[in-house]
Amino acid sequence: MGKTRSLKNDKPLLKGLVIRSTGSWYTVLTEQGETYSCKIKGRFRIQGIKSTNPVAVGDRVWFAPVGVDNTGFIMKIEARHNYIIRKAVRLSKRSHIIASNIDQAVLIVSLIFPRTSTGFIDRFLLTAEAYHIPAVIVFNKIDLYDDEVRELHEELVEIYEGVGYQTLAVSAKEHIHIEEFKSILAHKVSLLSGHSGVGKSSLINRVEPDLNLKEGDISHIHRKGKHTTSFASMHPLSFGGYVIDTPGIKEFGLVDMEKREIAGRFPEFRKYIGSCKFNNCLHVNEPDCAIVEAVEKGDIHPVRYYNYLSILKDDYWKE
Repeated sequence: MGKTRSLKNDKPLLKGLVIRSTGSWYTVLTEQGETYSCKIKGRFRIQGIKSTNPVAVGDRVWFAPVGVDNTGFIMKIEARHNYIIRKAVRLSKRSHIIASNIDQAVLIVSLIFPRTSTGFIDRFLLTAEAYHIPAVIVFNKIDLYDDEVRELHEELVEIYEGVGYQTLAVSAKEHIHIEEFKSILAHKVSLLSGHSGVGKSSLINRVEPDLNLKEGDISHIHRKGKHTTSFASMHPLSFGGYVIDTPGIKEFGLVDMEKREIAGRFPEFRKYIGSCKFNNCLHVNEPDCAIVEAVEKGDIHPVRYYNYLSILKDDYWKE
């Protein structure tokens, strides 16, 4: 990180890392360890960025300090290595950048209290695949398993490891496999995501107790998590790397992707694409479809195929 000069007023600009986004304000960390509360210049909002947040956690930015209270204006965003987005709530034509410049996306799921569906898992993995971000699935709350849930867990591990995804079973409450979880995060910039109540903040606290993040409770009426994280935040890890804690999310949605591209984001589908009778095959009910035949033969798991069909029905895909 360093300094440059503004072309407008010749005042020095500082370079920093956006570690927190709270709507219109962004916390920027400099290489010297100082933090600044910054806003963006209005022109950023009209540069063709079709997201609700033109600056995201993980962005490298140049900003102009103002006053003496560590505030400033973000003047420039450096090119992103990658980013991950979701469809903006109530704004169907816009997206929300969750974070940028990520080494891996870690999805925290729970099979009990609350339960994460395979549909949600596959939408998350689809998003990560689309933006070329390696994904890891971490199953939390294994201390609560009964025989039925344990059997489901084993089936899901077989499905997702079978198509190339890394999985890990942990318990934040009982400190089970926390060292293995720590090794996954070490020396990487990791996005942690998942529904509210699955234990994201609890797991972060187990590997980095000094952060002392607020841990949520479960609503016993609705069996859903209560939001404890309101905005995305990036936290440095004492053993190397950063972890980005995100608000609990209900759904993901990709933008600017055509329906025919979706199948290519399923790793086990790829080798069959191009072998169908029709070049524009969507792998639904077309004759001589190689993917449908692979499902019928058991080479593609029906759960993954069913979720693919469900994703196709989402209303935001380009035809």
